[in-house]
Amino acid sequence: MNLKEEKYNKYALVREMMETPEIIRSFKPEAAEKFVAAVKKGKALFLTGEGSSRIFPAKRAICSSLKKKFATPVITEGCTQAEEYDLSDYVVFAASNSGQTKEVVRLTTALKNYKHPAVFGLTANPNTKLEEIATGTHILNCGKENAVAATKSVIEQGLFYDALIRKVMGEKMEGLKDLAEKTEQALTIKIDPAITEIIRKASIIYFAGRNNGVAEELALKTNEITRKKSAFLEGTFAVHGIEEVMDKSEVVIWMEPFSAEQEKFNECLVRGVGLNIIAVSTKKTMFPTIIIPDGGQYAEYVQLAAGWNILVETGVSLGINLDKPTRARKVGNEYIPE
Repeated sequence: MNLKEEKYNKYALVREMMETPEIIRSFKPEAAEKFVAAVKKGKALFLTGEGSSRIFPAKRAICSSLKKKFATPVITEGCTQAEEYDLSDYVVFAASNSGQTKEVVRLTTALKNYKHPAVFGLTANPNTKLEEIATGTHILNCGKENAVAATKSVIEQGLFYDALIRKVMGEKMEGLKDLAEKTEQALTIKIDPAITEIIRKASIIYFAGRNNGVAEELALKTNEITRKKSAFLEGTFAVHGIEEVMDKSEVVIWMEPFSAEQEKFNECLVRGVGLNIIAVSTKKTMFPTIIIPDGGQYAEYVQLAAGWNILVETGVSLGINLDKPTRARKVGNEYIPE
């Protein structure tokens, strides 16, 4: 996709996606500094929210923290289930772009009533119910999103958690200029029309890959952007039973495939089921592959941007209004004051 052609630039969704490189480039890691002392006092870090405000930012943070041997456990769960947990020893971050998500408001209110000392908000809007309740709040700099599907805010939420963990560890957050350039490349890579056609015709679009938020977030975006059914197949889930009910009309988009598992996926899904597998990777695979830049320690951001590119191309080819799904709402379940 690009901003030069009217078939792309007429959509707020595309324009907001294309703002992402500059958001990365201008991100200030010191924004997380004021929360560091509280995190160090807690026994664990709990990252919550609903939908896109949790899937990529929280799961990428967990994956990154495990790779870094981050001493503080990082955990995530949706807000309603989290109400059943004892979070007294956790430092809680609740993300809601609107600051008005009902589940987020309900959980943070409950924690406040229990006099929890460390419940922080992450939102794109000032003066919200979440900010009113939270112990402290960080307001994102990405600005308002007009498209229903959240995009640039998801990236900035991820960067904030990334900066927070690094600050707690005493690490510097470097390389954002390079990440911005690679993200822009991923957003603008020309997708082979033959690949777009395979995805466009698919009855179900599966996203497979690591449990780092990328494939799962793209599965959600598939519903909002292409109006097609989708599912996230974590790790090697795709070859552990679901192949029994798959058929050749479906497609699997595999984000940075595991080298050791490619032959098994080919055996079970391509030869066994007869469906297509499309790989998104920094290197060639045994499947049709969309080659993307290597983001290194920030690889997940580049992968997510590439996935957006694929979905936009698919949505445009289907003639869909990318900004306005029929049923999906900008705030999935909004808090309404009584």
